[in-house]
Amino acid sequence: MSWASHDGHITAAITAGGLSSRFGSDKALALWQGRTLLSHVADSLQDCPTRLLIAPAGKYVLSGWEMVPDTRPGEGPLAGLEAALAHTTTEWLAFTGVDLPGLTPYFWAKLAQARTPDALAVLPLDIHGRPQPLAGLYRRKLLARVTDLLEAGERRLKLAAPPGSSVLVGGHSPALRNVNTPDDLAALLAEGLDTGQ
Repeated sequence: MSWASHDGHITAAITAGGLSSRFGSDKALALWQGRTLLSHVADSLQDCPTRLLIAPAGKYVLSGWEMVPDTRPGEGPLAGLEAALAHTTTEWLAFTGVDLPGLTPYFWAKLAQARTPDALAVLPLDIHGRPQPLAGLYRRKLLARVTDLLEAGERRLKLAAPPGSSVLVGGHSPALRNVNTPDDLAALLAEGLDTGQ
């Protein structure tokens, strides 16, 4: 049994509606180890029976993924989370972006195992011990809060879950290497990436 189907399915969602302004071109289609960053991230979530790609209509083709339009284009990953939460029918959502090619099924399984009955989110900690909200599990009941935040002009994904409602999980910093610029990608190509699993 996969990590995503144990005690109820988890829906996967990748937000890919960003402008990639720091990268200079569409980073979702940038190549690492012979495949696009989007493909690497998608592979980490293949255990999820329901998979959503939050992006402009017709922008990408990803087999096995349902395309969901970003209802607030240009408003960042918090808006992507809103669209994903509005389309999921499962209690939990595994949510991430296209710029974390080191994510693995093992990473998501460890987050899923850390869920508690009262948690609203499960977030990994980076090498500095900071929560990383762009690779986390979110409960569907957060939708109303996320919508209220967006309507109030808030765009910070780290505020999606109320203070004190998130389980924090350490030990996954290599998987959280971001690719925001061509230099970030060049560093990954030069160094390789050991995600531990």
